[in-house]
Amino acid sequence: MCQLLGMNCNTPTDVTFSFTGFAQRGGRTDHHGDGWGIAFFEGRGVRHFVDHQSACASPVAELIRRYPIKSQNVIAHIRKATQGEVALENCHPFVRELWGRYWVFAHNGNLENFHPRLHAGFHPVGRTDSERAFCWLMQELAKSHADVPSVAELTLTLRELVPRIARHGTFNFLLSNGQALWAHASTNLYYVVRQHPFATATLSDEDVSVNFADQTRTSDRVAVVVTAPLTTNEVWTPFTPGELRVFVDGAPA
Repeated sequence: MCQLLGMNCNTPTDVTFSFTGFAQRGGRTDHHGDGWGIAFFEGRGVRHFVDHQSACASPVAELIRRYPIKSQNVIAHIRKATQGEVALENCHPFVRELWGRYWVFAHNGNLENFHPRLHAGFHPVGRTDSERAFCWLMQELAKSHADVPSVAELTLTLRELVPRIARHGTFNFLLSNGQALWAHASTNLYYVVRQHPFATATLSDEDVSVNFADQTRTSDRVAVVVTAPLTTNEVWTPFTPGELRVFVDGAPA
């Protein structure tokens, strides 16, 4: 299945270290070679990069590894195609607008017989079950709230909506509107919170280590969510099946 990477911070932070290891799973240390993508929130704007080439060989991925874009919410995805051909329009993460904010979504899994009725506001461009699920979530959120609700209210609504999709198959996903990062696990998802006192971390997919104490302030806090742990010497907390977590300012809320 696909690979997910999410980052939520209390101050703009670059994802270069985590993405360096993550990108190797797109065709080098794993067989996920059917495209990839990443989205960075910057204020109300989003930098969105996708490529149908494998992440380990993509020139766009090389740009991201070398360009330390700083953001408080990042979502990245490496694709192993299950529904929809290998094509740019089928690459995650997907982006939509709701209530005057961008929303970004990426999914790992396979949803069988999921063909919900979609109204005029949200329709998929590609042919994936993932984009259909995202469009349905956006549609139902819009129906549930007249204007942008609080993070806590959104979390409650998502807890009602997500099981209606998850019953169709594996539904691991990351979702953000730039204010928070929501993560849901059907099967495998892990998170780590990096905060003071910071230590050295070593990637599992690349021979790279970094001492975060040299690059951070004592007030910094970063939460990283991923399909499988990225480092060999940090304690990653597993999600339980069916669990939905929301991260705000670099910590579980």
